[in-house]
Amino acid sequence: MNGASREALAAARESLDALTDNTSVDAAKLAGELASVTALLDREVSLRRVLTDPAQAGEAKAELAQRLLGGQVGGETVDLISGMVRSRWSQLRDLVDSVEELANIADLTAAQQAGALDDVEDELFRFGRIVSSSTGLRSALTDKAATTSAKSELLRGLLGGKANAVTERLIVRLVTQPRGRSLESGLESLSKLAAARRDRMVAVVTSAVPLSDQQKQRLGGVLAKLYGRQMHLNLDVDPSVLGGISVQVGDEVINGTIAERLDEATRRLAG
Repeated sequence: MNGASREALAAARESLDALTDNTSVDAAKLAGELASVTALLDREVSLRRVLTDPAQAGEAKAELAQRLLGGQVGGETVDLISGMVRSRWSQLRDLVDSVEELANIADLTAAQQAGALDDVEDELFRFGRIVSSSTGLRSALTDKAATTSAKSELLRGLLGGKANAVTERLIVRLVTQPRGRSLESGLESLSKLAAARRDRMVAVVTSAVPLSDQQKQRLGGVLAKLYGRQMHLNLDVDPSVLGGISVQVGDEVINGTIAERLDEATRRLAG
């Protein structure tokens, strides 16, 4: 997002944090209502255009949102959306993307309040690995001819009773309402949001064998010092790396595997 939209989203996130800091606010319920508003705005292009029209007064747009949503969702959700439409948005899509992001953050906040945020982060990562290794599953989940109910039923069969309820809700929403994103990019975005709940960065660590608790703690400490932020480790085991570890933080890869060193030696010999 650029300029005005970035500022509007930052303000909306602050409002959401202020709301969910209040223990009387049901973050999971708020997430569901924000997801419903996302679906409405995504479906109704003309409404989205009116609510982001810079020529319209902010208060008039807020009153329209209140009339449309009042009685359909809770007061907290109405207040959040009213505040968002008072802001200026650079593009039509930015408002919908931002409401969707708030829905996901609210669900992650519910997990954090229940002490289950680590579980949700790990489950999102593991689900992404399962999808990437199963062509059939990925095809079923991204099949444009498949109905929403069929995809939801498939996911509930896969995740129901095995994953945290927040994980299930996040993945079901992503799969049934992809909004033009790939499944992989959507899962990556959710993982980043989960990590940001505690101002943490995500490191994807690939090793030939599982790391011990001591190794994980030592690696986490080294990476935290290197990047100046707390680090969440997503651990993946791949025997093909032969030994050592590969660490990816965002777009940066720190590769210390035997396979990589063998490849480098081969390249030097060939050169």
